[in-house]
Amino acid sequence: MKRQITKAGFEDADIEKYKDFFDSVNEAYKGYDEDVKDVEIILEESSKELFKSNQALKSEVVRAESEINIIVDTIEGVIFKTDLSGNFKYLNKACKDLLGISVEEALNKNYREFLVGINKDENLRLQNFFAEHHDDFVTLLKFFKPTGEKVWVQVRLVLTYDNDGIANGTIGTMTDVTQLKETEIELNLANKTKDEFLSTMSHEIRTPLNAVIGMSDILLMEKFLPEQLENLQVLKYSSEHLLALINDLLNLNKFKSNEVKLVEDDFNLSELIQNIQLHFKHTAINNNLSFETVLDSSIPSVLKGDSLKLSQVLKNLLSNAFKFTHKGGVTFEIELLSSTNDVTTIRFNVKDSGIGVSYDKQKDIFKSFVQASDNTSQLYGGSGLGLYISKELLNIQSTSLQLESTEGKGSKFWFDISLKNSDKIDAIKQNYISKTNPIDLKVLVAEDNQINALVLKKLFNKWKINYEIANNGQELLDLYNQKHFDLILMDLQMPILNGYDTTRYIRKMNDIRKSTIPIVALTAFSQSEVKEKTKRYKMNGYLSKPFNVNELHELLSFYSVRKQEVV
Repeated sequence: MKRQITKAGFEDADIEKYKDFFDSVNEAYKGYDEDVKDVEIILEESSKELFKSNQALKSEVVRAESEINIIVDTIEGVIFKTDLSGNFKYLNKACKDLLGISVEEALNKNYREFLVGINKDENLRLQNFFAEHHDDFVTLLKFFKPTGEKVWVQVRLVLTYDNDGIANGTIGTMTDVTQLKETEIELNLANKTKDEFLSTMSHEIRTPLNAVIGMSDILLMEKFLPEQLENLQVLKYSSEHLLALINDLLNLNKFKSNEVKLVEDDFNLSELIQNIQLHFKHTAINNNLSFETVLDSSIPSVLKGDSLKLSQVLKNLLSNAFKFTHKGGVTFEIELLSSTNDVTTIRFNVKDSGIGVSYDKQKDIFKSFVQASDNTSQLYGGSGLGLYISKELLNIQSTSLQLESTEGKGSKFWFDISLKNSDKIDAIKQNYISKTNPIDLKVLVAEDNQINALVLKKLFNKWKINYEIANNGQELLDLYNQKHFDLILMDLQMPILNGYDTTRYIRKMNDIRKSTIPIVALTAFSQSEVKEKTKRYKMNGYLSKPFNVNELHELLSFYSVRKQEVV
């Protein structure tokens, strides 16, 4: 204070004069110095506390990071972070186990470096993800480790954002799904093998059925004794429904994928019921059971619907009724529920006095390969598919199968179905083959099965058709090069040269008249198996074996008329 007074130029008299003032200022300075010292002490103590807290926080962060890294590194899947270009900025140690690449090898490298030459489509999707900044992304990648081992990896990515909401990278996971993918591949291979087996079985079973159905058709076209008619009707009806059953068994998986479609056409209901009655007449007699059929006379005689599927349901229900009935009998009732100008609704009932179904089993018997008890198959036979197939056939016709049953007293199965009314007064009777008029046509047939060839020969002779039959595709080509024909019926599965290759040779012929001849596939394979392929090979149509004689006649008549128009 004295130094400041002297520096300011005060005289001694001034100092004495303002002594009290200078003393108070001096005291203020002393007090300020003490306050500064106190503040410095406080700041020093605070700094020490802050330093301790900071050290403790750093230690906690290190500990947390260590624990997180331990947790992350023990996770089986890969956790990673990339920038927006796909360069890895972080990976946990699981990448070594999953991909065979260490963290050091992968950091700051682009994901594309590890996917060279594979996953082209998925690489493109990944590039689009990084370029277009989608919010999230999931893909499946095939990856080869440096050892050559193949792994399937599911990758999930989500974008990360900075404080301004701008995308700045991604975080994601990689999961080993090799076992699941390999299982899927094995299942697909098994399904393919199963489909190939079913396809072959379908062909092999339909081939002899073609002869049975074809010969029954031919017998119905010929002269027969009146008492033989019923036997021929049963033969034809039974063989056709055996074919329908085989088709359903071979294509059982179609029910699960909704591939079974309705084929609606006009049919005579009383004729359908008569055929079913004839089919089970001998079963009832042989088992000493009564069989009563009651058809409501007020039901229109001709309706429109899928008569084959309807008939199979009824046949399955009646077959079960007779199978599980030892005394008494079976009643088959067809009742009119309602009728309008467009639709007729009918209830079909099948009642029996058989063993019945216990209440706790009534839901299960509608499942595939399930029967009422463990020994049902041993005692009564059957596969357990009848009711399941019936339920599914009715489901696609917008109705359901109902059951009332008491164990030991019998069962009643029924369903209500709405069928469209037909504008026809009567439908063609299916037991009689009406198509007997001649057809002016020269037909070349490729058919390696001698029984099928015999059926075709008999039909062609009845229709006065000029024909040649070849045993394989090569024989057909040799005949076709020598003679003129109006139509080719082409079996698809033949030795030496199959139907597809034979058709390809024909379509490439220089003679435009020969190369454009109508070619219709004639095969025992199902339509779904060959439809697209026959189109691809430029065939003009498809006729399934066993074929319907009327449909075959109409097909040949169509090309006969077309031939006349061309001429």
